Amino acid sequence: MSYSKLLDIRPENIKKKLGSRSRVCLINGRDIFRNIREEKVIVMACNTRIKHVIPGIMKAAMETDSLVGFELAKSEADMKGGYTGMTPYDYVDILVDYAENIGYDRPFIIHGDHLTVKTNKEDEIKATEQLIVEQLKAGFTSFALDASFNAEEDNIRITARMARAILKHGFGLETEVGEIKSVGSSGEITTVEEARTFIEGLDSYGIRPDLLGINNGSKHGNYLEGEEISIDLKRTADCYEAVKSYGVCIAQHGITGTPLHLVGRFADYGIRKGNVGTEWQNIAHRHFPRDLMEAMKSWAAGAGKDIKFTTKQFYREIDDIPQEYKQRIAESAKTTAIEYFKAFRAVGSARMLESKIS
Repeated sequence: MSYSKLLDIRPENIKKKLGSRSRVCLINGRDIFRNIREEKVIVMACNTRIKHVIPGIMKAAMETDSLVGFELAKSEADMKGGYTGMTPYDYVDILVDYAENIGYDRPFIIHGDHLTVKTNKEDEIKATEQLIVEQLKAGFTSFALDASFNAEEDNIRITARMARAILKHGFGLETEVGEIKSVGSSGEITTVEEARTFIEGLDSYGIRPDLLGINNGSKHGNYLEGEEISIDLKRTADCYEAVKSYGVCIAQHGITGTPLHLVGRFADYGIRKGNVGTEWQNIAHRHFPRDLMEAMKSWAAGAGKDIKFTTKQFYREIDDIPQEYKQRIAESAKTTAIEYFKAFRAVGSARMLESKIS
């Protein structure tokens, strides 16, 4: 199946980046999000900090003809490798190599998630701006700016400043208001007034993002045993109604652990991008060789850190697991990805996007 229209509209720097791998359909995030605003479809953004899940997700996207994104956050893939051991350049190369090797021809984006600025200090802002420059060079086509840790005025100002480099190239832009907490912690959910004020503030700087991440009660990471999953979809819809006139939809974070029957309702509330991350890590961990998994657990316990931080510490061992384990991971990831694509109403969305591109 050919997606010639989408191949034709790829940004020039992406075409140059891919070179001879010209059939790989890495496209601009803005072209996706602007064309699905009015469709009750969610693009699944997969945080694939362990690479062995990637071919399974790609095969699921081909089988269901679904749009998909692949993403890593600033903490996971900076120029020193973050806690995954990958730089932005490494990540793009891994994704493109998989796409070429398995003949993956569906449209996808590479998204820089949670490009965080936790203070209003100039050195931190500049460091994040420099990472954005490197991600642009590497081949990322969508970006999430997160200064939500700051006071409202600083969040608006810092986000608007960092967005300029992204919008200069016309790439996809996600922003955030209301800090999205990790499992085990709590925080106030985003109010409608906060969402409206934030987007109006960005607009005053000439910045109109495609997506707004809000705190609607979801959490990052694995839910603890007995912990209640509470996502306020009414508040989500109200925030969406407050910002949609600016062309902004909602990005949903923290989906791992959320029942699929609830996920299946998300698109009705203005959600057009859904981040799934820890799910893929869990799949990989379930299918690792037992001795490797035990060594990772032991290291995490000794260091007093979350298991995700073992990804860099055991990067070589993870990379070199026998092929049979890689195959099991890919197959499990494919099965799970198909379930998510169906819940996100994304089946057939790739062809739908091409039909919208003139």
